[in-house]
Amino acid sequence: MTTRTVTTIQTSQGTQDRLTEVASLSLRPDEAGVENQVINVYEDVEYQSIIGFGGAITEASAVTAAKLSEENSNRILNAYYDAEEGIGYTICRTHINSCDFALGNYTYVEDGDVELKTFDISHDREVIIPYIQKAKQLAGEDFTFYASPWSPPAWMKTNGEMNHGGKLKPEYWDVWARYYIKFMEAYEAEGLPLWGLTVQNEAKAVQIWDSCIYTAEEERDFVRDHLGPELHKSGRQDVKVMIWDHNKERVYDRAKTAFEDAEASKYIWGLGFHWYSGDHFDALSAVKHRFPNKGLMFTEGCHEGGVQLGSWKSGERYAHDIIGNLNNGMEGWTDWNIVLDEQGGPNHVGNYCDAPIIADTKSDSLTFQSSYYYIGHFSKYIRPGAVRVACSKYTEALQTTAFKNPNGELVVVILNRSDDQHPYVLRNNEQIAEGHIPAHSIQTLIFPSV
Repeated sequence: MTTRTVTTIQTSQGTQDRLTEVASLSLRPDEAGVENQVINVYEDVEYQSIIGFGGAITEASAVTAAKLSEENSNRILNAYYDAEEGIGYTICRTHINSCDFALGNYTYVEDGDVELKTFDISHDREVIIPYIQKAKQLAGEDFTFYASPWSPPAWMKTNGEMNHGGKLKPEYWDVWARYYIKFMEAYEAEGLPLWGLTVQNEAKAVQIWDSCIYTAEEERDFVRDHLGPELHKSGRQDVKVMIWDHNKERVYDRAKTAFEDAEASKYIWGLGFHWYSGDHFDALSAVKHRFPNKGLMFTEGCHEGGVQLGSWKSGERYAHDIIGNLNNGMEGWTDWNIVLDEQGGPNHVGNYCDAPIIADTKSDSLTFQSSYYYIGHFSKYIRPGAVRVACSKYTEALQTTAFKNPNGELVVVILNRSDDQHPYVLRNNEQIAEGHIPAHSIQTLIFPSV
């Protein structure tokens, strides 16, 4: 049997290793039948295929980048969307109308315009669209672009404002459905066709910023009776509609309500989810088991409470969640803002957060956080079209996931959040290789399939 070399990429706390290639491993015949400290990879047991990894280009991200030198503005996009120089993002999310990470509330129509004759995305053409266009150019043919609304215009809502929740008035359900189509038409004209959209960002949360509430039944009915038919009428039936777009603790409940209705379900590709209420990985597995033909997309996650420069736990939190989601059926992953300023904004209600890249707009400098490198251990090496394969590990001190890329190579990610170094024996097709992973480290192992 041919000897296979395992390329090892490592990011490790207390070292200079940041997506660094370290000593490779060599697989050799498992002549002794090793039993202990094993990480098995079973490439003939396949699960979901991967759409890609990415982040959100919000007004906050685009405005922050625009305050920097052209060199640093481009460096941010290259760091994410260039497959060679960066970490290979292919997914981009943006917002329909304003969100909290905008400079203020805004929409694309004048008050009371039920015919949407005044629909105009000039606001987005200032900084948002040009930045997304550059990301698309870097990502190439795998670019996957989707959008989410945080709130309809105030005049369409029960509370008369974009912030503080409220609901979409029943008399405007059809108008709001046509609003999505107008948005898609306008972005298509800018060379940015949408792969998908979510019905509503955080459909259960009454926020002090842009928000709108739907019960599971309301969201189902809106898609079934308004949004779905409008997409088909406009020839956009291939656009992937995602419900929920909120935390994982209720993904199964929302899925059940929508997907058990055959008329609604036919319009819905799958479900989007966030991480703010905890792991709930088994909830994803329940959805995938009950509705195997529906997709699962991580649509948002970030560290709240402002910038946390130098935090190592942020990277570990990202990797822990990504592995748990992948191992329970997730097909695509999207971070929140790709870049924020030194305060963790701008944000029009002071809801400051962290991001994998923080820009100091005063000194025109960039800080790459641990989260950037930890995300890169997945996004750079697990490519669109990769298929998750089975793996097993010998200890709960480690987390693992494994994939087969379209080119046939196997990719295994190992996460160690413990204070101790852990040895392992990588085992695949009756070959083994001994390795170890330092404390508070992540490794990506890449090797050819047999």
